Amino acid sequence: MATVPNNQLINVATYQEAELAWMLDKFVAINISNKKFKDFQNKTANLGETITFELAPQASITAGLVVNAFGIAQQRLQNLVCCQSSLGSAAFTEQQFLFNVQDYMKTFGRSRINALASVIEQNVLSNITGTQTVITPDSPNYGQLVDTTSGPYRFFGDGRTPINSQQQLAQSVANFEDYGAANYDRCAILPVTAIPPIAGTMLNQFVPKRNDELSMDWELGSFSGFDWYESNLLPIHFAGTVGKTNTTLTLLTTNDPTGAYITSLTFSGATANDSNAVVVGDLFEFNDGVGSLPNMRYLHFNGVGVSNQAVQCRVTSVSGADSSGHVTVGIYPALRSQPGLGQTMQNLNHSLQAGMQVSFVNDHRAGVLMSGNALYLAMPQLPDMQPYPTVTTTDPDSGASIRHYWGSGLGNNVRGYIWDQIWGSCLIAENSMRYCFPLTN
Repeated sequence: MATVPNNQLINVATYQEAELAWMLDKFVAINISNKKFKDFQNKTANLGETITFELAPQASITAGLVVNAFGIAQQRLQNLVCCQSSLGSAAFTEQQFLFNVQDYMKTFGRSRINALASVIEQNVLSNITGTQTVITPDSPNYGQLVDTTSGPYRFFGDGRTPINSQQQLAQSVANFEDYGAANYDRCAILPVTAIPPIAGTMLNQFVPKRNDELSMDWELGSFSGFDWYESNLLPIHFAGTVGKTNTTLTLLTTNDPTGAYITSLTFSGATANDSNAVVVGDLFEFNDGVGSLPNMRYLHFNGVGVSNQAVQCRVTSVSGADSSGHVTVGIYPALRSQPGLGQTMQNLNHSLQAGMQVSFVNDHRAGVLMSGNALYLAMPQLPDMQPYPTVTTTDPDSGASIRHYWGSGLGNNVRGYIWDQIWGSCLIAENSMRYCFPLTN
């Protein structure tokens, strides 16, 4: 292949920088996510690279001034795997490229960047419904597994009642704070279709951000200490039969009778032999007022005191309902009714008991409330695609990166161009809460 002049590389890099900035301006999740990882954004990486970062540790506190036993200083780590990839491509004749290079860069390049960014944005936002997949090279057929630790388990709304008022948004913020929301980097993303009814009741309550040089078109403003954004790429969760029909299930057993570390629950009340009774990503809440059984409440996330928040969980694995209508579900987070250390710290006010009842959320369009750098996105540099001319551009402020390479065979009048990226993302469960908007909201 003939040598490509350096000036062409410079031109491509210049246009690519502008396209990358445009991508960040137009897509809210890509823009507001935490993309800074120590010594990572400046290194090249390949598909499957893993990033480990630290979460805020938890600590058990005892009364008095005498140390009877030292608590364990236990790190809480989260992994992020750069297992997603996408590319856009185009082909031009040499004449088309030589005589229309500026139009090519602005028109075709931008359209490819827009398409790539849409794929990334949609994938990152899938963390909200707890259905983000991690590609595992060691699994059969290079399979995909749901990242059970990514995505909120707390939620606001049931997928049936509209969320369309200032009072409801204020209540969702109060619920989030009551459990123990971080007091920095607070934001929310709402579906664009939910904005008109909300705006009709509280538009003047959103304080526009006009101090920025450029106001992004997805910014709604500030309200109740949070920055509010909108997106048309938020995911829809289609619930299992139990959620669709608003069927109440009754707790039979747990995987841990001691209550030390409950990760699965078995319920009765589903339709017999219904393989779709409950699905991964479903949400449920323990009901109040069930006979003489206690009302279940989460402790505040730091373990100090009882919150006013009902116990809510996200389904991570399922088995269909059996012939008796019993269904066993894996849950996140683990439920713990006993004091412990580190990651086994107590989070319930009472032990779970047979006979307790739960309600599941219906189909819904998701939104999200976040704080404390909840959303992480890694977009590392890809290596040069030798022997083809390659330009890899990384935004110095955000850490977002895109690779562009091109080439043609000898005697071939067609030149092919490829834009590609790899990425991985996760949403810290403890620092987020899912909105459940009815599909007709």
